[in-house]
Amino acid sequence: MISMTSPEQYRLVETRLQERLSNQTTRCNLCLWRCKLGHGQRGFCQAHVNRDGTLYNLSYGILSSINIDPIESKPVKHFRPGTRVLSVGSYGCSFRCGGCHNLEISWGVSALDDLAKGESRQAWVPPELLVETALKSGVQGIAFTYSEPAVWLEYVIDVSQLAHEAGLYTVYVSNSFITDEALELVAPHIDVLCSDIKSMRDDFYQGICGAATVQQILHAIKKAQDLGIHVETRTNIIPGKNDNPDEYDEIACWVRDNLGKSSPWHITRFFPAYKLSDIPPTPERSLFEAKAAAERAGLENVYVYNDKGCDCAEENQPVEFYLNSRGEDLHQIKKCAANCCGEEGIVLKKYEQATMA
Repeated sequence: MISMTSPEQYRLVETRLQERLSNQTTRCNLCLWRCKLGHGQRGFCQAHVNRDGTLYNLSYGILSSINIDPIESKPVKHFRPGTRVLSVGSYGCSFRCGGCHNLEISWGVSALDDLAKGESRQAWVPPELLVETALKSGVQGIAFTYSEPAVWLEYVIDVSQLAHEAGLYTVYVSNSFITDEALELVAPHIDVLCSDIKSMRDDFYQGICGAATVQQILHAIKKAQDLGIHVETRTNIIPGKNDNPDEYDEIACWVRDNLGKSSPWHITRFFPAYKLSDIPPTPERSLFEAKAAAERAGLENVYVYNDKGCDCAEENQPVEFYLNSRGEDLHQIKKCAANCCGEEGIVLKKYEQATMA
């Protein structure tokens, strides 16, 4: 029997890792942006909002996409091979990747705007229903993917606790731009981390996230493994951006020296998208050059994918398809049920965009 732990209807949930400061400001300590926010402001991810000095997660239980996949598609090769996962994503991300293939289901700026104004019709799925859906679907695990799971860590933890009680495993597909505090909080509830190592250059990371450094990302990946999570890494090779043979060698050597020579490294092909639509797909020779560099460095499990570049929701069926729910019921307007939001459930009386400090 799955125990009831979450709200019975949509409402804001307090951000787990927040630091209350003076003058009703708060600092979010989920990702390494560590946004400092005043009343009415939202963080870089757009999913956490300060209301009267308390930080709330707007996207708790809000699903942008659901899909059923083999675990190998995450990609994960060395944990429960041959099993399937219920892959879920929500809105909000800590990066702004120029080649993102999941824009509509990850960044979700307009979807989060509507949530902030109490006008959203996005699907709200409490943790209990998601786990029950996974069990009815006959999958063996739940994967948090398509956007950055740290952004909705409160939901990830609540779902993962119930998933483990029900005998399901959990997969966390991440950019690893996460604080130590958040990683330590979620680690007991996550079985597998599939993390990007996008580059070994700070300028690459700062082009998609002005606050990020390579060392921060690598630190989080190594810490995840030290905390007992099974870790696999992935690099999307982008022509003219991170396709330098020296960089292949540097990534491979880091994986070998920090995660072990048997740690899997997945090499994926770039396909044009968004701001990088003018860049052609990665030549196959570049993928195999990276594989050869990894093998020379001593890595034992290197995988090349010439048919995919990311973990994308390929079927993109409506959320209600998997939940066995009527669309009109699932997509009713979401107004926060908490009394503190007023009779109309509007989150903010004055809607404001985020600013950083």
